[in-house]
Amino acid sequence: MRDKVVIVTGASSGIGLATARVFGAKGAKVVMAARRLDLLERLAPSVAPADRVLCVPCDVTREEDCRALVEKTVVRFGGIDVLVNNAGISMRAMFKDLDLKVLHSLMDVNFWGTVNCSKAALPYLLERRGSLVGVISIAGYSALPARTGYSASKYAVRGFLDTLRIEHLKDGLNVLVFAPGYTASNVRNAALTADGSPQGETPLEEGKLMSAEACAERLYRAVQHRRSQVTLTALGRLTVLFHRLFPRLTDRMTYNFIAREAGSPFQ
Repeated sequence: MRDKVVIVTGASSGIGLATARVFGAKGAKVVMAARRLDLLERLAPSVAPADRVLCVPCDVTREEDCRALVEKTVVRFGGIDVLVNNAGISMRAMFKDLDLKVLHSLMDVNFWGTVNCSKAALPYLLERRGSLVGVISIAGYSALPARTGYSASKYAVRGFLDTLRIEHLKDGLNVLVFAPGYTASNVRNAALTADGSPQGETPLEEGKLMSAEACAERLYRAVQHRRSQVTLTALGRLTVLFHRLFPRLTDRMTYNFIAREAGSPFQ
């Protein structure tokens, strides 16, 4: 991946930041995208030397921001080899209690953000026979209760990317659906509650989860080997398998698992 041009959205924290650092360490030219330019610029020296990193403020829900992200990348580095659609938000609330603006927010960021960036970058990715990556979740294969908007958006991203893979089967474009299991990050602290306010805390023991750095290393290797699908963690792979083979049993197991969470919405 040396000298490849890699765009990472949601690059200011968690899996996105770890991914930017891994690609930077491997010699790629990295474009970091997120809403807060000041934060990106503070983090950029940990990603790559100044001449090999570009920080671009980008709200992925805005088509014009995504087009500007791609244009600035091409002007600076001459093209695009990899787009990692990582920007995303989560939620935690029962649908019956939910303000629908929360679902709109989830779809706007997680699904439409992926669509907007992919649309803008696609001509350049095709030009270089590059890789289009979508970071989804096990919740994009097997639904999680109290995360209706999250699961729905991740299912939608998976369907979108799987379709693009078929459309460009003869064009040399690699399309990767990358599904981490539970990974230590800030996503649960920032998850939206029923009224759209941030949760502010995580119900999980973050220290026992896969680290963002380990996740990013797996993503890097998947891009390097042009994989089409990756599902992380033993629990994640078992969940996907059980959902396919034993859907009703998986529903019950998932219900019981979520019911044991701290502050579970079922309680």
